[in-house]
Amino acid sequence: MLFWLGAAAFALTILISVSLHELGHMITGKRFGMKVTQYFVGFGPTIFSFKRGETEYGLKAIPLGGFCKIVGMTPQDEDVLPEDQHRAMWRFPVWKRTVVMSAGSITHFLLAIVGAYFMALTVGLPNTDIPQTAEAQRSAPAMIYVGDCIRTTLADTSTECVPGTGSAVAAPAKAAGLETGDLITKVGVKDVANYGQLTDAIRSSAAGPTPFTYVRDGQTATATVNLVSAERTPLDDPNGAVSQVAVAGVSWTTEEPSVLTYGAFGAVPAAGDFSWYLVENSFKAMARIPEKVPALWNSITGEERDPDTPISVVGASRIGGEAIEKGVPEVFWQVFISLNIFIGLFNLLPLLPLDGGHIAIAWFERVRSWLYQRFRRPDPGRVDYYKLMPVTYAVILIGGAFTVLTVTADIINPITIFK
Repeated sequence: MLFWLGAAAFALTILISVSLHELGHMITGKRFGMKVTQYFVGFGPTIFSFKRGETEYGLKAIPLGGFCKIVGMTPQDEDVLPEDQHRAMWRFPVWKRTVVMSAGSITHFLLAIVGAYFMALTVGLPNTDIPQTAEAQRSAPAMIYVGDCIRTTLADTSTECVPGTGSAVAAPAKAAGLETGDLITKVGVKDVANYGQLTDAIRSSAAGPTPFTYVRDGQTATATVNLVSAERTPLDDPNGAVSQVAVAGVSWTTEEPSVLTYGAFGAVPAAGDFSWYLVENSFKAMARIPEKVPALWNSITGEERDPDTPISVVGASRIGGEAIEKGVPEVFWQVFISLNIFIGLFNLLPLLPLDGGHIAIAWFERVRSWLYQRFRRPDPGRVDYYKLMPVTYAVILIGGAFTVLTVTADIINPITIFK
Protein backbone atom coordinates (compact mmCIF):
# COMPACT_ATOMS: atom_id res chain seq x y z
CA MET A 1 0.00 0.00 0.00
CA LEU A 2 2.81 2.43 0.89
CA PHE A 3 4.42 1.78 -2.51
CA TRP A 4 1.29 2.77 -4.42
CA LEU A 5 0.70 5.80 -2.20
CA GLY A 6 4.28 6.91 -2.76
CA ALA A 7 4.05 6.34 -6.52
CA ALA A 8 0.78 8.28 -6.71
CA ALA A 9 2.25 11.09 -4.58
CA PHE A 10 5.27 11.34 -6.86
CA ALA A 11 3.12 11.42 -9.99
CA LEU A 12 1.03 14.16 -8.36
CA THR A 13 4.11 16.26 -7.58
CA ILE A 14 5.20 16.00 -11.22
CA LEU A 15 1.73 17.00 -12.41
CA ILE A 16 1.82 20.00 -10.06
CA SER A 17 5.27 21.02 -11.28
CA VAL A 18 4.18 20.81 -14.94
CA SER A 19 1.06 22.83 -14.10
CA LEU A 20 3.28 25.45 -12.44
CA HIS A 21 5.44 25.41 -15.58
CA GLU A 22 2.41 26.53 -17.61
CA LEU A 23 1.48 28.98 -14.86
CA GLY A 24 4.89 30.61 -15.34
CA HIS A 25 4.09 31.15 -19.02
CA MET A 26 0.67 32.56 -18.17
CA ILE A 27 1.76 34.96 -15.43
CA THR A 28 4.66 36.45 -17.41
CA GLY A 29 2.56 36.65 -20.56
CA LYS A 30 -0.21 38.52 -18.76
CA ARG A 31 2.30 40.85 -17.07
CA PHE A 32 3.66 41.89 -20.47
CA GLY A 33 0.16 42.48 -21.89
CA MET A 34 -0.14 39.36 -24.03
CA LYS A 35 -3.58 37.79 -24.29
CA VAL A 36 -3.88 34.40 -22.55
CA THR A 37 -7.14 32.71 -23.51
CA GLN A 38 -6.77 29.32 -21.79
CA TYR A 39 -4.99 27.70 -18.85
CA PHE A 40 -5.77 24.00 -18.33
CA VAL A 41 -4.35 21.23 -16.20
CA GLY A 42 -4.40 17.94 -18.11
CA PHE A 43 -5.39 17.03 -21.67
CA GLY A 44 -8.40 15.52 -23.40
CA PRO A 45 -12.06 16.05 -22.49
CA THR A 46 -12.80 18.94 -20.15
CA ILE A 47 -14.03 17.96 -16.68
CA PHE A 48 -14.86 21.51 -15.67
CA SER A 49 -13.83 25.06 -16.52
CA PHE A 50 -14.64 28.64 -15.62
CA LYS A 51 -13.78 32.02 -17.07
CA ARG A 52 -12.18 34.94 -15.27
CA GLY A 53 -11.63 37.99 -17.40
CA GLU A 54 -10.36 36.92 -20.80
CA THR A 55 -8.90 33.58 -19.63
CA GLU A 56 -10.64 30.21 -19.31
CA TYR A 57 -9.30 28.02 -16.48
CA GLY A 58 -10.07 24.34 -16.15
CA LEU A 59 -9.24 20.69 -15.56
CA LYS A 60 -9.13 18.00 -18.23
CA ALA A 61 -9.51 14.25 -17.95
CA ILE A 62 -5.98 13.02 -18.77
CA PRO A 63 -3.56 14.17 -16.01
CA LEU A 64 -0.42 14.07 -18.14
CA GLY A 65 0.54 17.73 -18.16
CA GLY A 66 -1.20 20.97 -19.04
CA PHE A 67 -1.18 23.89 -21.43
CA CYS A 68 -1.42 27.65 -21.64
CA LYS A 69 -2.80 29.27 -24.79
CA ILE A 70 -1.21 32.64 -25.62
CA VAL A 71 -2.66 34.39 -28.67
CA GLY A 72 -0.38 34.72 -31.70
CA MET A 73 2.68 32.72 -30.69
CA THR A 74 3.73 32.68 -34.38
CA PRO A 75 2.91 34.99 -37.32
CA GLN A 76 1.21 32.02 -38.99
CA ASP A 77 -1.42 31.62 -36.23
CA GLU A 78 -4.80 32.15 -37.88
CA ASP A 79 -6.99 32.38 -34.78
CA VAL A 80 -6.00 35.93 -33.82
CA LEU A 81 -9.00 38.28 -33.87
CA PRO A 82 -8.51 41.69 -35.55
CA GLU A 83 -8.88 43.49 -32.22
CA ASP A 84 -6.13 41.26 -30.70
CA GLN A 85 -3.54 41.73 -33.42
CA HIS A 86 -1.56 44.26 -31.39
CA ARG A 87 -1.39 41.76 -28.51
CA ALA A 88 -0.18 38.81 -30.56
CA MET A 89 2.85 37.33 -28.86
CA TRP A 90 5.07 37.44 -31.94
CA ARG A 91 4.72 41.23 -32.10
CA PHE A 92 6.31 41.76 -28.68
CA PRO A 93 10.05 42.54 -28.22
CA VAL A 94 12.26 39.50 -28.37
CA TRP A 95 13.40 39.85 -24.76
CA LYS A 96 9.81 39.73 -23.52
CA ARG A 97 9.08 36.63 -25.60
CA THR A 98 12.26 35.07 -24.22
CA VAL A 99 11.15 35.73 -20.65
CA VAL A 100 7.69 34.24 -21.30
CA MET A 101 8.98 31.15 -23.11
CA SER A 102 11.71 30.47 -20.54
CA ALA A 103 9.41 31.04 -17.56
CA GLY A 104 8.34 27.39 -17.57
CA SER A 105 11.88 26.10 -17.24
CA ILE A 106 12.71 28.77 -14.67
CA THR A 107 9.76 27.47 -12.64
CA HIS A 108 11.24 23.97 -12.68
CA PHE A 109 14.61 25.35 -11.54
CA LEU A 110 12.96 27.28 -8.69
CA LEU A 111 11.07 24.15 -7.60
CA ALA A 112 14.34 22.22 -7.58
CA ILE A 113 16.15 24.87 -5.53
CA VAL A 114 13.31 25.15 -3.01
CA GLY A 115 13.15 21.36 -2.75
CA ALA A 116 16.92 21.18 -2.24
CA TYR A 117 16.72 23.87 0.45
CA PHE A 118 14.13 21.96 2.48
CA MET A 119 16.07 18.71 1.98
CA ALA A 120 19.16 20.44 3.36
CA LEU A 121 17.19 21.51 6.43
CA THR A 122 15.49 18.17 7.09
CA VAL A 123 16.80 14.88 5.70
CA GLY A 124 20.04 16.39 4.36
CA LEU A 125 21.66 16.61 0.93
CA PRO A 126 23.96 14.00 -0.63
CA ASN A 127 27.63 14.80 -0.12
CA THR A 128 28.63 15.56 -3.72
CA ASP A 129 32.32 15.56 -2.77
CA ILE A 130 32.05 11.78 -2.54
CA PRO A 131 32.53 10.06 -5.94
CA GLN A 132 29.07 9.00 -7.10
CA THR A 133 30.05 6.72 -10.00
CA ALA A 134 32.32 3.70 -10.36
CA GLU A 135 34.49 5.69 -12.78
CA ALA A 136 34.94 8.51 -10.27
CA GLN A 137 35.63 6.06 -7.45
CA ARG A 138 38.55 4.61 -9.40
CA SER A 139 40.38 7.93 -8.97
CA ALA A 140 39.64 8.12 -5.23
CA PRO A 141 42.01 6.94 -2.47
CA ALA A 142 42.07 3.14 -2.09
CA MET A 143 40.08 3.04 1.14
CA ILE A 144 38.21 -0.25 1.31
CA TYR A 145 35.01 -1.75 2.55
CA VAL A 146 35.57 -5.37 3.60
CA GLY A 147 32.74 -7.80 2.96
CA ASP A 148 32.05 -11.09 4.75
CA CYS A 149 31.31 -13.25 1.73
CA ILE A 150 31.82 -13.37 -2.05
CA ARG A 151 30.44 -15.52 -4.87
CA THR A 152 32.90 -17.07 -7.30
CA THR A 153 30.41 -17.67 -10.14
CA LEU A 154 28.08 -15.13 -11.73
CA ALA A 155 25.40 -17.77 -12.22
CA ASP A 156 24.98 -17.91 -8.44
CA THR A 157 22.18 -15.40 -7.79
CA SER A 158 20.98 -16.69 -4.43
CA THR A 159 19.44 -14.03 -2.23
CA GLU A 160 21.87 -14.39 0.66
CA CYS A 161 25.61 -14.96 0.41
CA VAL A 162 26.58 -17.65 2.96
CA PRO A 163 30.10 -19.17 2.86
CA GLY A 164 29.92 -22.84 1.95
CA THR A 165 26.60 -22.46 0.13
CA GLY A 166 26.70 -22.66 -3.66
CA SER A 167 29.73 -20.77 -4.94
CA ALA A 168 29.94 -18.54 -1.84
CA VAL A 169 33.21 -18.39 0.11
CA ALA A 170 34.45 -16.28 2.99
CA ALA A 171 35.92 -12.99 1.79
CA PRO A 172 39.74 -13.37 1.63
CA ALA A 173 40.34 -9.82 2.90
CA LYS A 174 38.18 -10.46 5.95
CA ALA A 175 39.96 -13.70 6.72
CA ALA A 176 43.32 -11.90 6.44
CA GLY A 177 42.35 -9.35 9.09
CA LEU A 178 41.76 -6.34 6.84
CA GLU A 179 39.05 -3.98 8.07
CA THR A 180 36.67 -1.47 6.56
CA GLY A 181 38.42 1.90 6.43
CA ASP A 182 41.90 0.51 5.78
CA LEU A 183 43.84 2.41 3.11
CA ILE A 184 45.65 0.04 0.77
CA THR A 185 49.02 1.32 -0.47
CA LYS A 186 50.54 -1.80 -2.03
CA VAL A 187 49.45 -5.17 -3.47
CA GLY A 188 52.33 -7.60 -3.82
CA VAL A 189 55.12 -5.50 -5.32
CA LYS A 190 52.74 -3.01 -7.00
CA ASP A 191 52.26 0.41 -5.40
CA VAL A 192 48.64 1.56 -5.18
CA ALA A 193 47.76 5.27 -5.43
CA ASN A 194 43.98 5.02 -5.90
CA TYR A 195 41.12 2.54 -5.91
CA GLY A 196 41.38 1.97 -9.65
CA GLN A 197 45.00 0.86 -9.30
CA LEU A 198 43.97 -1.38 -6.38
CA THR A 199 41.34 -3.26 -8.39
CA ASP A 200 43.69 -3.54 -11.37
CA ALA A 201 46.46 -4.87 -9.14
CA ILE A 202 44.18 -7.46 -7.53
CA ARG A 203 42.71 -8.68 -10.81
CA SER A 204 46.12 -8.97 -12.46
CA SER A 205 47.53 -11.01 -9.55
CA ALA A 206 47.56 -14.78 -9.41
CA ALA A 207 45.17 -16.47 -6.99
CA GLY A 208 46.90 -17.39 -3.75
CA PRO A 209 48.67 -15.67 -0.83
CA THR A 210 49.42 -12.02 -1.67
CA PRO A 211 50.80 -9.35 0.72
CA PHE A 212 48.65 -6.21 1.11
CA THR A 213 50.28 -3.14 2.64
CA TYR A 214 47.75 -0.86 4.34
CA VAL A 215 47.43 2.11 6.67
CA ARG A 216 45.13 1.96 9.71
CA ASP A 217 44.95 4.69 12.35
CA GLY A 218 48.12 6.21 10.93
CA GLN A 219 50.08 2.96 11.27
CA THR A 220 51.40 0.99 8.29
CA ALA A 221 51.09 -2.81 8.36
CA THR A 222 50.97 -5.80 6.03
CA ALA A 223 48.43 -8.62 5.77
CA THR A 224 48.61 -11.71 3.60
CA VAL A 225 45.40 -12.11 1.61
CA ASN A 226 44.69 -15.49 0.05
CA LEU A 227 43.19 -14.25 -3.23
CA VAL A 228 40.65 -16.58 -4.84
CA SER A 229 39.70 -17.01 -8.49
CA ALA A 230 36.20 -15.88 -9.46
CA GLU A 231 34.11 -15.09 -12.53
CA ARG A 232 33.86 -11.39 -13.20
CA THR A 233 33.04 -9.06 -16.11
CA PRO A 234 35.36 -6.18 -17.09
CA LEU A 235 35.23 -3.24 -14.67
CA ASP A 236 34.45 -0.82 -17.49
CA ASP A 237 31.88 -3.06 -19.19
CA PRO A 238 29.41 -4.90 -16.91
CA ASN A 239 27.94 -6.62 -19.98
CA GLY A 240 31.33 -7.72 -21.32
CA ALA A 241 32.81 -11.19 -21.56
CA VAL A 242 33.19 -13.13 -18.31
CA SER A 243 36.69 -14.18 -17.27
CA GLN A 244 38.44 -15.72 -14.27
CA VAL A 245 40.25 -13.12 -12.16
CA ALA A 246 41.64 -12.88 -8.64
CA VAL A 247 39.36 -11.23 -6.07
CA ALA A 248 39.78 -10.18 -2.45
CA GLY A 249 36.23 -9.33 -1.37
CA VAL A 250 36.70 -5.57 -1.03
CA SER A 251 34.93 -2.52 -2.46
CA TRP A 252 35.42 1.21 -2.26
CA THR A 253 34.36 3.26 0.76
CA THR A 254 35.09 6.60 2.39
CA GLU A 255 35.05 8.10 5.86
CA GLU A 256 33.21 11.16 4.58
CA PRO A 257 29.51 11.36 5.60
CA SER A 258 27.24 10.49 2.69
CA VAL A 259 24.57 13.01 3.75
CA LEU A 260 25.02 16.56 5.07
CA THR A 261 22.42 18.65 6.91
CA TYR A 262 22.51 22.43 7.26
CA GLY A 263 21.03 25.30 9.22
CA ALA A 264 18.62 27.86 7.76
CA PHE A 265 21.40 30.07 6.37
CA GLY A 266 23.88 27.38 5.38
CA ALA A 267 21.15 25.58 3.47
CA VAL A 268 20.94 28.43 0.93
CA PRO A 269 24.38 28.00 -0.70
CA ALA A 270 24.17 24.24 -0.18
CA ALA A 271 20.91 24.08 -2.14
CA GLY A 272 22.48 26.17 -4.90
CA ASP A 273 25.60 24.01 -5.05
CA PHE A 274 23.56 20.78 -5.13
CA SER A 275 21.27 22.16 -7.84
CA TRP A 276 24.26 23.18 -9.96
CA TYR A 277 25.76 19.71 -9.44
CA LEU A 278 22.54 18.25 -10.84
CA VAL A 279 22.60 20.71 -13.77
CA GLU A 280 26.08 19.54 -14.74
CA ASN A 281 25.09 15.90 -14.50
CA SER A 282 21.86 16.51 -16.42
CA PHE A 283 23.89 17.88 -19.35
CA LYS A 284 26.08 14.78 -19.21
CA ALA A 285 22.99 12.55 -19.08
CA MET A 286 21.43 14.27 -22.11
CA ALA A 287 24.65 13.83 -24.06
CA ARG A 288 24.59 10.10 -23.31
CA ILE A 289 20.95 9.53 -24.31
CA PRO A 290 21.68 8.32 -27.88
CA GLU A 291 24.18 5.71 -26.69
CA LYS A 292 21.71 4.46 -24.06
CA VAL A 293 18.95 3.66 -26.56
CA PRO A 294 20.35 0.17 -27.40
CA ALA A 295 20.57 -0.63 -23.68
CA LEU A 296 16.94 0.42 -23.23
CA TRP A 297 15.86 -1.80 -26.11
CA ASN A 298 17.88 -4.73 -24.76
CA SER A 299 16.24 -4.33 -21.35
CA ILE A 300 12.86 -4.79 -23.04
CA THR A 301 14.02 -7.89 -24.92
CA GLY A 302 15.28 -9.70 -21.83
CA GLU A 303 18.67 -8.35 -20.76
CA GLU A 304 19.30 -6.91 -17.31
CA ARG A 305 18.30 -3.23 -17.03
CA ASP A 306 21.26 -0.87 -16.92
CA PRO A 307 20.60 1.43 -13.92
CA ASP A 308 22.23 4.27 -15.86
CA THR A 309 19.59 4.26 -18.60
CA PRO A 310 16.98 7.06 -18.82
CA ILE A 311 13.67 6.70 -17.04
CA SER A 312 10.22 8.08 -17.75
CA VAL A 313 7.75 9.63 -15.34
CA VAL A 314 6.47 6.06 -14.84
CA GLY A 315 9.91 4.88 -13.74
CA ALA A 316 10.46 7.93 -11.55
CA SER A 317 7.08 7.34 -9.88
CA ARG A 318 8.02 3.70 -9.21
CA ILE A 319 11.26 4.82 -7.56
CA GLY A 320 9.31 7.39 -5.54
CA GLY A 321 6.94 4.64 -4.42
CA GLU A 322 9.87 2.43 -3.40
CA ALA A 323 11.41 5.28 -1.44
CA ILE A 324 8.23 5.83 0.59
CA GLU A 325 7.73 2.09 1.07
CA LYS A 326 11.29 1.66 2.39
CA GLY A 327 11.15 4.74 4.61
CA VAL A 328 13.74 6.84 2.74
CA PRO A 329 11.91 10.05 1.73
CA GLU A 330 15.23 11.68 0.82
CA VAL A 331 15.35 9.49 -2.30
CA PHE A 332 11.80 10.58 -3.19
CA TRP A 333 12.75 14.24 -3.07
CA GLN A 334 16.13 13.78 -4.72
CA VAL A 335 14.48 12.14 -7.73
CA PHE A 336 11.87 14.90 -7.80
CA ILE A 337 14.56 17.60 -7.75
CA SER A 338 16.66 15.85 -10.40
CA LEU A 339 13.67 15.35 -12.69
CA ASN A 340 12.65 19.02 -12.44
CA ILE A 341 16.14 20.17 -13.38
CA PHE A 342 16.30 17.71 -16.27
CA ILE A 343 12.87 18.77 -17.59
CA GLY A 344 13.81 22.43 -17.25
CA LEU A 345 17.03 22.00 -19.22
CA PHE A 346 15.55 19.69 -21.83
CA ASN A 347 12.73 22.13 -22.49
CA LEU A 348 15.28 24.83 -23.37
CA LEU A 349 16.89 22.80 -26.16
CA PRO A 350 16.69 24.85 -29.40
CA LEU A 351 14.25 22.47 -31.06
CA LEU A 352 10.60 22.93 -31.99
CA PRO A 353 8.09 22.36 -30.48
CA LEU A 354 10.06 22.88 -27.23
CA ASP A 355 10.12 26.34 -25.64
CA GLY A 356 13.81 26.54 -26.50
CA GLY A 357 12.93 26.22 -30.18
CA HIS A 358 10.68 29.29 -30.03
CA ILE A 359 13.37 31.22 -28.15
CA ALA A 360 16.00 30.24 -30.73
CA ILE A 361 13.80 31.40 -33.62
CA ALA A 362 13.04 34.71 -31.88
CA TRP A 363 16.73 35.47 -31.45
CA PHE A 364 17.55 34.23 -34.96
CA GLU A 365 15.03 36.73 -36.34
CA ARG A 366 16.47 39.52 -34.20
CA VAL A 367 20.08 38.84 -35.21
CA ARG A 368 19.15 38.42 -38.88
CA SER A 369 17.24 41.70 -38.90
CA TRP A 370 20.21 43.47 -37.30
CA LEU A 371 22.61 42.08 -39.88
CA TYR A 372 20.35 43.05 -42.78
CA GLN A 373 20.05 46.53 -41.34
CA ARG A 374 23.84 46.83 -41.06
CA PHE A 375 24.19 45.90 -44.72
CA ARG A 376 21.35 48.28 -45.68
CA ARG A 377 19.17 45.53 -46.98
CA PRO A 378 15.39 45.15 -46.45
CA ASP A 379 14.34 43.32 -43.31
CA PRO A 380 13.55 39.69 -44.34
CA GLY A 381 10.71 39.58 -41.81
CA ARG A 382 9.60 36.68 -39.67
CA VAL A 383 10.50 33.01 -39.94
CA ASP A 384 7.86 30.92 -41.73
CA TYR A 385 7.01 28.21 -39.19
CA TYR A 386 5.31 26.15 -41.90
CA LYS A 387 8.68 25.58 -43.54
CA LEU A 388 9.97 24.20 -40.23
CA MET A 389 7.12 21.73 -39.83
CA PRO A 390 9.04 18.71 -41.24
CA VAL A 391 11.77 19.24 -38.64
CA THR A 392 9.17 19.78 -35.93
CA TYR A 393 7.35 16.58 -36.85
CA ALA A 394 10.66 14.69 -36.85
CA VAL A 395 11.42 15.94 -33.33
CA ILE A 396 7.92 14.97 -32.18
CA LEU A 397 8.25 11.52 -33.77
CA ILE A 398 11.67 10.85 -32.25
CA GLY A 399 10.60 12.21 -28.87
CA GLY A 400 7.42 10.16 -28.92
CA ALA A 401 9.27 6.97 -29.85
CA PHE A 402 11.81 7.57 -27.10
CA THR A 403 9.02 8.19 -24.57
CA VAL A 404 7.29 4.93 -25.57
CA LEU A 405 10.62 3.11 -25.27
CA THR A 406 11.38 4.41 -21.77
CA VAL A 407 7.83 3.85 -20.52
CA THR A 408 7.85 0.28 -21.87
CA ALA A 409 11.22 -0.42 -20.25
CA ASP A 410 9.98 1.05 -16.94
CA ILE A 411 6.95 -1.26 -17.03
CA ILE A 412 8.59 -4.47 -18.27
CA ASN A 413 12.02 -4.16 -16.66
CA PRO A 414 12.01 -1.25 -14.19
CA ILE A 415 15.03 0.17 -12.39
CA THR A 416 14.94 -0.55 -8.68
CA ILE A 417 17.17 1.17 -6.17
CA PHE A 418 16.42 -1.18 -3.31
CA LYS A 419 17.61 -4.74 -3.82
